[in-house]
Amino acid sequence: MKDLFAREALAQIPKILTLLDRNPHSPTYGCFDRNFWHYKIIDFPSGMSQEFVLPLALAYSTDLSSNPFYRQPVLKQWVEAGIHYAAKSAHPDGSCDDYFPFERAGGAAAFSLLACVESYLRLGLNNPTLLEFFAKRADWLAHHQESGRLTNHQALIVLCLELLSRLLQTNRWDRAKAQRLEQVFAWQNQEGWFQEYEGCDPGYQTLTISCLARLHQLNPTPQLKESLIGAVALAAHFVHSDGSFGGEYTSRNTYNFFPHGFELVGHWLPEALAINDRFLQGLANGKAPCYADDHIIGHHTWNYLLAWHDFVEHRPPLAERPEQRIWLKQARVLIDRRQGTELYLALNKGGVFKLFRSGELIASDTQFSLQVRQGRKVRNAVGHLVSGYTVDVGEDEILIRGQLGWAKQKQMTPLNLMILRVVMLTIGRFYPNLVRSLLQKVLIVGKSDAPFQFMRRLHWQDDHWNITDELRTNDWSNVISAGIGGDQTSIYVVMSRTFQSGQLQEWLDLTEQVKRLQAGETLKLERSL
Repeated sequence: MKDLFAREALAQIPKILTLLDRNPHSPTYGCFDRNFWHYKIIDFPSGMSQEFVLPLALAYSTDLSSNPFYRQPVLKQWVEAGIHYAAKSAHPDGSCDDYFPFERAGGAAAFSLLACVESYLRLGLNNPTLLEFFAKRADWLAHHQESGRLTNHQALIVLCLELLSRLLQTNRWDRAKAQRLEQVFAWQNQEGWFQEYEGCDPGYQTLTISCLARLHQLNPTPQLKESLIGAVALAAHFVHSDGSFGGEYTSRNTYNFFPHGFELVGHWLPEALAINDRFLQGLANGKAPCYADDHIIGHHTWNYLLAWHDFVEHRPPLAERPEQRIWLKQARVLIDRRQGTELYLALNKGGVFKLFRSGELIASDTQFSLQVRQGRKVRNAVGHLVSGYTVDVGEDEILIRGQLGWAKQKQMTPLNLMILRVVMLTIGRFYPNLVRSLLQKVLIVGKSDAPFQFMRRLHWQDDHWNITDELRTNDWSNVISAGIGGDQTSIYVVMSRTFQSGQLQEWLDLTEQVKRLQAGETLKLERSL
């Protein structure tokens, strides 16, 4: 089973090499942003793309019979070229951009620095110019605080500073490391989850665990160990019975799974290994999501390869899960396992749920979705946005009430892009965090109520979950389409909206029922699952 991690990751290497400018005489030699160097459809390279040096460095050192990249000298040259291009394309202060010029993106800077430093160490490079670049970027990260609460970014930054401190044999970032790590601990809820924007996202949780586990390996402390124990216990709840992980019921709608941390923690907490073992069963059965797009292909590739390199050979047998209810009251997520079923329910997202029976997904539900005409515009009212819904949880009955919200469907237009470029080329370059904060409000956080009231009732009876949905409004005449989908989301999250086999579920079309409703009448839907 161990080799599944390596094979899944190595299958992505040809695409990563396609994204790379491999021409030594090209001015963009080492750039992984194909949209920039090849297609020339954007006007700056994404700094995040240089993270792809790490999958190549790990492919170079992965001794597996089916690995054609093992010890290929040219691969080492391309990795070094990629690190040089990260330095060449950075701003004078060491920062880099991701989505728009002069963005100075903390996440992109941290991911790519971690990849560059790890690659430098693993390949035994020796280049003072690159070390100078690493230090400059680390100085910028040490003093930069981005808008929004993304704990995984803070953990990444601490790991970058720790690795570079050891490489350069310096203590210049000790204070910054301590402050960032305290921030990570402060953003960990007592239920074990780390804050990611509006709540708990198990997918990003696994990335934070991966970073903290590596820190604990390098510099173990009681507080770090205690944090990891709680974080791992939380993550263990979210491996589904079919081996898939996470989904639309989480705060950031991701299927992310970063396995490396569980192998590191598994050396001293064997229970952590069961998380990877369950996930590997899903990986063997095609339950892993696809992250092979040009922007995010690197994250899981390097983490899978690290999991292979540090795989714990002697593992305890996988135990049966007990039938139980896990109610994470502060995360507002409920997991109910009984009589061969597993229900994962988001109480903070209007009752979005996944339901498994006998180890198979039988329903994925992301609540009501309506297309509503307002003048010349068509807007989307949805029930899956994070909000403080009214909730009543009983042993066999769960009731959720609230209002639909307007989906965030803002798209870029030529005019919008021109305005953003003008802003960033003038005052925006001096206040990139303010621009980032404004974009987060437009694309990610917050909920604007739509004039539709819903009630969702889940009732356990005769070994089944019976779902009753009701939707009310004063005027149905402007509703042109209605339904319930299995994988709808409507906030911008980089790692969301990836394909996963559980999404092969038909749209439940309710348009005809809605068209028959008169003003003030209620749409009712009953299902037994």
